[in-house]
Amino acid sequence: MRMYWKDHPKGLDLTLLTDQGEEINLGGVRSMKRGIQAIAVTQGYDPGRAVKGLSTLDEGKEFVLQFQPWREFVPDDLEVEPEIVKAE
Repeated sequence: MRMYWKDHPKGLDLTLLTDQGEEINLGGVRSMKRGIQAIAVTQGYDPGRAVKGLSTLDEGKEFVLQFQPWREFVPDDLEVEPEIVKAE
């Protein structure tokens, strides 16, 4: 199992690659006309999982990471890889 940031045309996706080869989107950061937006994936509705108006992609990454959207999907000891994976 791997967890990493993956390039997206408008920013980055936090991606989980399962042992079966399935990619699961755990969150994302997007550069939009009105600033940076970040969202963390959760089960059910949670309005605190998204934020708008950030000034950098790094701020968005920090938001998604502090929210820890992967807790519902992976063991606690799995860490996000530091390298950004290029989209295929």
